[in-house]
This record gives sequence, C-alpha cells and structure tokens, in this order.
Amino acid sequence: APERALAFYNLHTDERLKTVYWAEGDYVPDALTDINHILRDFRTGTVKPVHTDLLELLHRLSATLDTAQPFDIISGYRSPATNAMLRHRSEGVAKNSLHMRAMAIDIRVPGQSLAHLHRAAVSLRGGGVGYYPKSDFVHVDVGRVRYW
Repeated sequence: APERALAFYNLHTDERLKTVYWAEGDYVPDALTDINHILRDFRTGTVKPVHTDLLELLHRLSATLDTAQPFDIISGYRSPATNAMLRHRSEGVAKNSLHMRAMAIDIRVPGQSLAHLHRAAVSLRGGGVGYYPKSDFVHVDVGRVRYW
C-alpha cells in the first residue's frame, strides 16, 4: 500500500504538522505520537491516542477534497473536564462527546468552503458529520453514521 500522510494546523497553539502516518503496510509509531500531540486537549495538555479510524477518515476526506492543505484544528481530543466546561458554556456540546474518546475532530480547510467540506464529509459516510457555519467548522467523527 502507498504511504498515507496528513497535515494539521492547530489554531490554538500555532503548531503545524505534516507527517506520513502509514508506510510499508503499517502505522508509523513516531508519526502517531506527533499526531496525538497536535490533537491534544490544548487547555489541559492531556494527550490521548487518536483512534486510527479517524486518521483514515481524514485521509479519505483530504483525497475527496483533492487538497494538500492542512486541516485547521478547532477541537481534537477533549478531556472530560474540558468537555464539561464547554458543555456548560454551549448547548451544542454532547455529554458523552466522541472528542473525549479521541474519535472526533472539528475542522476547516483553507481554500475550501465550509459547505463543500461538509458535503465531502457526508459523502464518505464514515461516521457523524456536524455542520456549524456560524462557528466556522465541520465536525467529523467515527461513531455511527448520522448528520446534524
């Protein structure tokens, strides 16, 4: 199988990462460590291993969009404390959010309209897709297929 790469830009920490996370038929441990770090809960510094199905979904999404642009990270992994704080501030945060299991990410992509990103994510049928135009992001997760 060919190499698979992903690129990220963390809007909160100003960190960038472009890495080959799959090579020679397997995941690259150092790349996974780097991805887990950039997708960490930036509020607490807590790192959790990202579900590899999410990486595969993002790779497919990037290919569907036909872009080499990084995913702008709005929210990756969330600790239970961060999720509870955000839930207290907003009605749109799920009590048992898949962010807390490192199975969800909120993103946008430079040069791609939010509507196009949303349509591309829905077309993959890889899990949940939420559309938040007022907050300027799309949520994707690897839970059951559902849309909001």
